[in-house]
Amino acid sequence: MSIQLDAGPDDEGRRLDRVLRKALPDCSLSLIHRLLRQGKVLVNGNPAGKDFRVRSGSAIRLNIQTPGEKKPFHSGNTVTSIPLPKILWRGSGIIIFNKPAGLATHGPGGMDGIVRESLSGKIPPSLSFRPGPLHRLDKGASGAIAFSETIDGARLFSRLLRERKLIKIYLAILEGSITGELHWQDDLVRNSNIKKTFIQNDEEIPAGQKKQTALTTAKPLACNNGYTLAEVRIVTGRTHQIRAQAASRGFPLAGDIKYGGHPISDTHDTGLFLHAREIGFESETGVFPANITAPLPEAFQSIIKTFFGLEF
Repeated sequence: MSIQLDAGPDDEGRRLDRVLRKALPDCSLSLIHRLLRQGKVLVNGNPAGKDFRVRSGSAIRLNIQTPGEKKPFHSGNTVTSIPLPKILWRGSGIIIFNKPAGLATHGPGGMDGIVRESLSGKIPPSLSFRPGPLHRLDKGASGAIAFSETIDGARLFSRLLRERKLIKIYLAILEGSITGELHWQDDLVRNSNIKKTFIQNDEEIPAGQKKQTALTTAKPLACNNGYTLAEVRIVTGRTHQIRAQAASRGFPLAGDIKYGGHPISDTHDTGLFLHAREIGFESETGVFPANITAPLPEAFQSIIKTFFGLEF
């Protein structure tokens, strides 16, 4: 089998093995290196090694022997019929969407495939870069999520995260009554087998795991009948950060059964009441708007109005 790839501007100067690894996710790294050693990877008709630096416009051809191969190699594009979520803002190589609750960020049928399909043919071709999510947002959560449209946009967003110039504000319904602003700092450990995050404040960490510091502020907006509507700001972006930290203090998210929460009522869906309300940017005047707000889903608005008498 012969595979023809054409390098784009985002591939300029990148190592050939890394370009191939990105362009062919179904092709193992060991196979890529073996093809390179055997001279079966040609760049503009000439054999090239793994350290070869790709130039924009280069034609790359691979000759792969795949007897009995059960699934074809492909570029990772996912075909889906799910509509593209609403775009809240677009610029500087970044797109911010309003993700609906229940839609996964990654994986089959997830937002990453939907966005790549939507952008296919609308952005410069690239072998080593694919549009993708720039931060985490749980499947059960809704709201603002940023995707890269270009490699420059991905680098810009990563810098803002690293420099902590990105402000992420959530609305959450928590079980229990919070009477004042709370500041949470914990070391979190992720158990990938059960896909759950735990507080790990002692020094003994399970083998194969690492702890990550999580910083969160929860500010109550209203309390009623054993529930609190809170504005939650996260400084760090750890997996299930809000869910794990809130639950460890006796304030699990309403409906978050995985972390000890309970259905909010017999008449409403038991979904996760967590909405990424706002993304803000510090010290980036002229690049981004001051803040980007994601409207609340109707079901979430209804619960807030019923329980707390508030409208957003």
